[in-house]
Amino acid sequence: MKSGIIPEDKKILRELAKQYLEICFSPQNEEKRMLWRRHNSLKKTRPLFIALTRTHFIEDKEAYRTRCNDPFLVLFERELKRRIYHAACNDDTVFEPWLVHNATYEMPREGTGPWGVPFVREDVVGGTGWHIKPTIIQLEDIQKILMPHHRINEKETNEGRDKLLDTVGDILTVVVDRGPMLRSFPGDISTDIGFLRGQEQMLWDMVDNPDWYHKLLLILRDGVLTNHDECETAGDWSLVSGDNQSMPYSEELPSPEPSGKSVSRKQLWWFMAAQEYAAVSPEMHDEFLLRYQMPILDKFGLVAYGCCEDLTRKISILRKIKNLRRIAVTPWADVEKCAEQIRSDYVCSWRPNPATMVCSGFDADFVRNEIINGLNKFCKYGCIVDITLKDVQTLEGQPERIKKWCEIVRSCVANN
Repeated sequence: MKSGIIPEDKKILRELAKQYLEICFSPQNEEKRMLWRRHNSLKKTRPLFIALTRTHFIEDKEAYRTRCNDPFLVLFERELKRRIYHAACNDDTVFEPWLVHNATYEMPREGTGPWGVPFVREDVVGGTGWHIKPTIIQLEDIQKILMPHHRINEKETNEGRDKLLDTVGDILTVVVDRGPMLRSFPGDISTDIGFLRGQEQMLWDMVDNPDWYHKLLLILRDGVLTNHDECETAGDWSLVSGDNQSMPYSEELPSPEPSGKSVSRKQLWWFMAAQEYAAVSPEMHDEFLLRYQMPILDKFGLVAYGCCEDLTRKISILRKIKNLRRIAVTPWADVEKCAEQIRSDYVCSWRPNPATMVCSGFDADFVRNEIINGLNKFCKYGCIVDITLKDVQTLEGQPERIKKWCEIVRSCVANN
């Protein structure tokens, strides 16, 4: 057996891959792909919706428990089971007939994070949470930061690729994502400042040490740009490297595909957020973050901005992003004020509160009323809106809640 694959592991993965492949080539899947292309190109469709599913709230059910022995293959067993479960919920997620194996990166210093210093998370005693232990304590510690060059560990990357190819490569295409390590949250500057400096201290720095803080922002901006530029020079950006925290389809950009061929950033979606700046004023958000994010965002085709932070008061500054296409409207945002400002200029990515949707009990009438009321507000201002159920931490042992939520939302959007 190649790559030391256990026969039972291979059998498990292959059965799952065949089930998943049927989902990918269903007529409904192609219809959803076409809807997202139009929707993300600011053309009117019905409101689309997705439920971002996780494995930890379905694995307590026998059908979803992992059975592979190889820790590497367990990751893909878990992922395939998650996708099969997700497809049965019948939201508007598009499923593609390939598996992505992410490249392994070499850090600037062994045993550290992308900036050459450790990212330390300390567990909360008696709980399941954690907090950050900053590593840039004194102002002079800024000198410890190293440039995050684009370096791939080819041996480890190829070993994983080959194992996956030997297991299911004749059923599902296997594509290696060689895109840069600084993307999504590690590439938005905001997240890594929180890890490096600490959430509270970074807020004080904007007032007490503004010149020093600007210097730190410059280092991080130039680090992200260097990492991305080197990736492009190496030909490692591909059409599976983009991200918009939703479905990455539009009429302006090529759709994801698994050839692995080199592309420029102008052919890709990109996502950035500013969760650590939720309590910062629009003016300070602009001065101490957005102007450093924009040179990074300018390199891409289309941009999605925002994750869990309330952007109600910041939509005016986000308009500075020339290629902005999607704006997050979070559970803490004022939906009507966001809708009034965004209108049909951008896609409104509305995220209802998961706690009241599915995490703490399940009230079908409440869900229906919340969705209808929200959609009515967006409709009032002619918005192009989609709905994302995200950050679901528990379903209280009832994974069927996601399917019920999707059924209710589908009936709501059909009548909108």
